[in-house]
Parts: sequence; structure tokens; C-alpha cells
Amino acid sequence: LNAVPVKYEGLDGTELAISESQERMAVVVAPENVEKFIEEAKAENLEAVVVAKVTEEPKLRMVWNGQTIVDISRAFLNTNGVKQSVDARVVVPSESNPITKESVSENDMVDKWFEVMSDLNSCSQKGLVERFDSSVGAATVLMPFGGKYQLSPSEGMAAKIPVLEGETNTATLMTFGYNPTIAKWSPFHSAYLAVVESIAKIVAMGGDYRKVRLTLQEYFEKLGQDPVKWGKPLSALLGALKAQNDFGTPAVGGKDSMSGTFEDLDVPPTVVSFAVCTTDARKIVSTEFKEIGSSVVFITAIYTEDGLPDASVLKANFERINALIHESKVLAAHSVRFNGVSEAISRMCFGNKIGINFNEFDTDILFSPNYGGMVLEISNQHNLDSLFEGINYIFLGTTIEQPAIKLYGKEIQLDELIDAWLEPLETVYPINEVDTKDEMPSLVYGNVSEPRINKPNLGSAQPRVLIPIFPGTNGEYDLVDAFSRAGAKVETLVIKNLSVSDLKESIAKLVELIGQSQILAFPGGSSMGGEPDGAAKFIGALFKDPSLTEAITKHLDDRDGLILGIGEGFHALIRLGLLPHGKISESSVESPVLTYNPIGRHISRMVQTKVVSKLSPWLSMNEIGEVHTLPVSHAQGRFSGSSELITSLALNGQIATQYVDLEGNPTMDPRYNPFSSFGAIEGITSPDGRVFGKLAHSERISNNVAINIPGSKEQKIFEAGVSYFK
Repeated sequence: LNAVPVKYEGLDGTELAISESQERMAVVVAPENVEKFIEEAKAENLEAVVVAKVTEEPKLRMVWNGQTIVDISRAFLNTNGVKQSVDARVVVPSESNPITKESVSENDMVDKWFEVMSDLNSCSQKGLVERFDSSVGAATVLMPFGGKYQLSPSEGMAAKIPVLEGETNTATLMTFGYNPTIAKWSPFHSAYLAVVESIAKIVAMGGDYRKVRLTLQEYFEKLGQDPVKWGKPLSALLGALKAQNDFGTPAVGGKDSMSGTFEDLDVPPTVVSFAVCTTDARKIVSTEFKEIGSSVVFITAIYTEDGLPDASVLKANFERINALIHESKVLAAHSVRFNGVSEAISRMCFGNKIGINFNEFDTDILFSPNYGGMVLEISNQHNLDSLFEGINYIFLGTTIEQPAIKLYGKEIQLDELIDAWLEPLETVYPINEVDTKDEMPSLVYGNVSEPRINKPNLGSAQPRVLIPIFPGTNGEYDLVDAFSRAGAKVETLVIKNLSVSDLKESIAKLVELIGQSQILAFPGGSSMGGEPDGAAKFIGALFKDPSLTEAITKHLDDRDGLILGIGEGFHALIRLGLLPHGKISESSVESPVLTYNPIGRHISRMVQTKVVSKLSPWLSMNEIGEVHTLPVSHAQGRFSGSSELITSLALNGQIATQYVDLEGNPTMDPRYNPFSSFGAIEGITSPDGRVFGKLAHSERISNNVAINIPGSKEQKIFEAGVSYFK
């Protein structure tokens, strides 16, 4: 145990033996490969040491400070500890069944609709979701929120399988199902319906329920010896098992936590069902309404007297929906859950603010639970009776341009409903930025229509791109792929800093490779464990080495080289002074900075950026005024500088790209400029345009990525950089 590398000193033997860590992995390696494995790990700047050996004697022994502190036989470990038994008693659910139909009068319908959408189990979680990077890997098929307003929640995760080379259309889908209200009433029904919910979400995205596999997460109160308490996980287990048998869907994994009690507080009986499967990325469907005049239909689940959906009906429904999606006859799909059709319809409306004019039908379905049910948007060119022959469906109504929900002579304005939906968690996970009082300055742009520099004297059939990988960098794969697809020869260099000699060796190699490259690219992605300034702080210190400073100067001045920095890489270029000055220089009080987002948290979403200057070769394949929809993911994304600096950058044509609203106007509105960047600046260049830095991750775009967000996503900066040398 003394050989285990630690981040913090002072851990004793027990702590070393049982501590969890996401940064450490145990690997079993054949003796003849140990030296080679450690060598490969070192090349990736990773510590690897031998801490144990597999022995013929069936014993687990751990030694710390020269003393054996664990000595256990393998036979004992195989028993999983002492076997115990306990009585369990399942209590019959009360008659107040929460999954029965709920009738609401026409007079109370609007109030009920707002009540449903502001319920904690159906309200927006946008402020929570945006804290997590949803675009890294350039494989996200469905962003968490779809539509041009990014307000229609996706049914689940959809992402292409990561591949190091080439392209794939195979995507993974992952969803979950659980409702605490049902769980408190009946753990059996809750677990069964959790499985149904997770499968239905997969189907809504275009997956085949027959290919679904499950993993179940359990969480119950402290059980002790109470038979009634033990009856809850037993009941839930039986519910989940019945669902698996009914749908032929096995669980292939799971995790349990049996200590959900604090003083007199107990968690509700919890079995969360996670469903996974693969599908064709080109056939995935999102939730937001797409067209005006579409037919909206409800595929209903039929419930039996025991309070469960008829599995045979659901399977037939799921098969038909899957077939229609793969025939491209479904424009949008959303599963129905605890709050009925009203919740599904609302979420489908939000993304593009497309309204619906309801037909006349039994309004009980609006607010009644219908797990397994599905709302579909179908083009009006299709005959519904033909599409759904043999399937129980209800024609709900037609999509309309007016942003409103119309039913029985009443109207619900979408903007008012969206506000009610967003409000409940605003104080916990805010999405509305604090008022920065910043206004969009009136900027005068200089002559920015043509590149400021000529082609290099010496061209290259296949320009070389160098991508240094710093401690914690996680965006290099996306950048390598983007440049490779553009036709460049890409080389990466892992900067090693585990020892002084490693760092000196890395600096020497970096100097050598810069001298052989036409393009130097600093990757994006969060790094250095999310510490302030991330890798930019390390890069800034590293490149102050005289040999690296000289290498950068020669790269730009003598060999007509280009430099690109995205996200964290942009941050590094600013720290080095390469932006906005075009040379490594000390920062001053007049220097721009990328600082913390005013909202005080990480923001991951899509933004619209407009090209406002073409002085840089990086933007030679774009036109002034061209708008692109691109992902951002930053905690420190706010470009900040004095008004004099912003004015100077604009006059000199160094403001390359700006955040714009849906009309293409630069804006300080945090819905479109989420970091409140001064002057709506997203990217700037050096005076001659050779150095380009930007926040939005242009490298995270590939085929079938972010399909639920409209807009042009191919910015072609990588192709432009490569073509500059041809």
C-alpha cells in the first residue's frame, strides 16, 4: 500500500485500501509486459506503479509500513460475507391510486395546466443540466434541449459511438424512469412503471424496445429488522422482474444503496430504471414540434385492473412507432408519463414555440398518467388511419404558428407557460443571469472583407498541424479529427510534467515540432480539474521559456505559420499575449481576459455566432454576416475588456465573430450571449489574422450531431487553415 501514488499525504493503510478514486485504475498485466505498460503510461504523463502480484496461494494480503494489515482467504471473499435472513411483509397499496384517471372541468383546465408544468417532477431542470458538458466528443446527436429556443427537453441521451478514425452512424441511447409519488404509494407499481418509462423514452427517440438492456439503481431507507420496511425492496424487485419478463428486457447491471435515512427522514422507495440500446444516428427523432400544420396523435397505453399497462398492447405500439420512425414518417415524439398528455404537448411546443389547436376529445387524458403512451407529430400528408391501422390512437389536433395552446375556446400563451415551467428551480439552479447592466456598444468596424496577409511563400500539399496536450486537456481528440478531415497531417505531443526532467524533455520536443509545423493548435475542453484558469495558467508559464518564445516568434514571423486556440486554448492565447497582440508579451491592466460567467456556474449549450471580419486566413471560407450554430461549454467564458480595447479591436478588424440573437444582431441578451461577453465577442484575431482564438467549439461538429438544434453548424475554419498553405 505504501507504493500507491497519492494526491494527499497522511492516509493510513485502511484509507489507502478502501478509498474510492475516479483518477486511479487497477490493471492486471502479464509480468513480461509490466515494463512496457509503465513506459506507455509515462508517455501519456500518467503514474503507473506495481502495487500487487497475483499469487497461486488463494489469499488476499495487504501490507502497510512493513506490517500485514489484511490477510483474508479467497474462499471467504467468495461468500460475500456472512449470510443473513430476515422476514419481509409486503403491504397492499392504499386505494388512493395516483395513476388513475384525473378529470378536470373545462373551467379549471388552464389553472391545472400551469400547476402540472410547475410541479417539481415535471418543471424545467435546464439550470442543472447546463452545468454538465454535453458536447465534448463531437458525437452528441441530441443536445439536452432542442429547438431554436433550446427549450424542448430530450427524452434521453443520444450519442454516436466514439471512434478514433473514420465516421460511424451507430449511436447509443440511454434513458431513465422513476416517479417518487408512485413509489410512495406502491414500490411494485413504481418499479414496473420505471422500466416502462425508460423503454418508452428509448422508443420515442427511435430505438427498438427489443434491443433494450437495463441497469437498475436502488435506494431505500435503513431497513433494520423491520419486515414492513424489507417488504418495500422485495415488492420493488418483483415489480421490476415482472416488467423485464413482460417485455423480454433483461437487466445487465445495477447498484444498490440501502442507507437512505437521516434521523427521522427517509428516502421514498427507489428503483430507477436506466435503459440502453444502439440505433442508427440518422434515424433518431427529437421531441420539439418541427412544422406548422402537422397532425398530432396520441398512442395510448391500455391499463388493466391491477393498475399496470397491458404489455402486449404496448409492445405492438412500440413496434409500430419504431417502424414509422425508421420510415421517416414521425417528425417528433414524446413519451407520456405521470402528468399525462399535457406535459408531453407542452414540452414539444416549447423548443420552437410552435403552438397546437386541439381537436375535441375526452379531456381526461390531458392530466392522467399514461406510462407507455406516446405523442407523435406526423406530417399532414400522411393518412393517420392507414399509418395506425390496428393501433389505438387519438387525433389530438394540429400544430399552429401562433405560440399558444388552444383548446375548448381557451388559450394558453406559450411564453407564460414557459415562465411557469422555468420558475420552480430558478433559486436552486438558475438559468436567468444576474443583471449585469451591460449594454451592447455601438461599434464601428474597419475594413474587414479581405485577408490582411498573403499566402505563404512555401506551400504544402499536406500541412502539418501540431496539437500539444497539456495536463488535464480533454478536447484533443475532437481537434485532431477536425483537422484530419480537413486534409492536414496531425501530430500530438503529450506535455509531461511528473518530473523536472520530463518537463525539460517535453519543452525540447515541443520546440522541435513547432519548427516542423505550419499550424499550432491549442485544444479546447475543461482541464486541470476545473481549477481557475485551467490549463491556460500552466500553458502561460510554460511558453515563457525562452526557447518556446523564440519558436513561436519564428513560427509566425519567419515561416508564415498560423495559430488557433479554442475554448481553454483561447484562454491560453490571451494569457500569452498572442491575442490580441500577435506575439508573446506580458499582460497588463489593459489586456483582455476570459473571466467567470456572471451566473456563477458552468454553461453548456448551443449559441449562434456571426462572422464580422475576414482579415484572418482562418475565416477565408466564410462570408461577412454568415451565422453558425455551435456548442459552448465553459465556466470562464466571459470576454472582458475596456471599452477602449473593444472599440480598437473593432476598428482594426480583430473582432472575428460575435454572439447574435435569432435575427442575427450582436447582443448582450444572456439567452444568446450566455457569458455576457463584452461587445458580444466570441472570437478575436491578432492584427495580421494569423492567430485566432474563439470560445465556441467548432471542432465538436460532425455528421448527425446536435440534430435537434436548427442552424448552419459547419464553420470550415479547419479547412480554411489547411487550404492557406496549399
